[in-house]
Amino acid sequence: MYGNPSAALLPLSLSAAASTGRCRLFSVFPFSFSSYHWQLINKSSTFIKNPRILLKPMASISTVSEEEPKKPWLLVGLGNPGKRFSGTRHNVGFELIDYIAEAEGISMSAVSFKSAFGKGFIGDVPVMLAKPQTFMNASGESVGPIVSYYKIPLKQVLVMFDDMDLPFAKLRLLPKGGHGGHNGMRSIITHLKGSRDFPRLRIGIGRPPGKMDPVNFVMRPFNKEEREELDFTFQSGIEAVRILLQDNFDKSATFVNSAKSLRTL
Repeated sequence: MYGNPSAALLPLSLSAAASTGRCRLFSVFPFSFSSYHWQLINKSSTFIKNPRILLKPMASISTVSEEEPKKPWLLVGLGNPGKRFSGTRHNVGFELIDYIAEAEGISMSAVSFKSAFGKGFIGDVPVMLAKPQTFMNASGESVGPIVSYYKIPLKQVLVMFDDMDLPFAKLRLLPKGGHGGHNGMRSIITHLKGSRDFPRLRIGIGRPPGKMDPVNFVMRPFNKEEREELDFTFQSGIEAVRILLQDNFDKSATFVNSAKSLRTL
């Protein structure tokens, strides 16, 4: 119908070339020509491009590499399972995880790796939330296997726990450190092969009054005033975690250190 398609790459006469202004070989252009994309008009030697058919660029090698999926963070709250320990000072890590789960719409109904467990997102960052059900002193039996199974970088394992060395309802975010006498942290470090290089969010519960035994103190519930102040602190804790995951450690630490307590407002 269209004759020899290879002959159609050049005008058939000099006058046609002059009229079209096309003196170069079409083959120098980086386009691929589909078969018969050119029409012969009135059986003359002049060719025009079909306006409905565009020259198609040849396939090029993409120079943009696909973005690797983000590795999840593991957020761990420490505490003891069971109603007996619910609402006590030793369980503030559990409580902060629950606040985060509720704020971000993450279900904690699953049980995995000896933990109450949930998966979701904070912003666009994938997260796993865990509350070890091993009792405090064996928390590493849960945390260690999670980190190993999911190959989570230790810099993306945030552990939240109670700290008697901080004033009540005070937060402190640290990039790494020892266990500070906390048995739950001691267990985690042991099951991470002795590594201390993971961030932690310490939640102040204050010192026991008088000569009270610290063991009895950490098992005490909060009074109404303390509960209100702690709930306010948990809101700051949620924001600190969001900043940490979506921005960086330094911004989150600055936020934590500058956060005001309910008493100062």
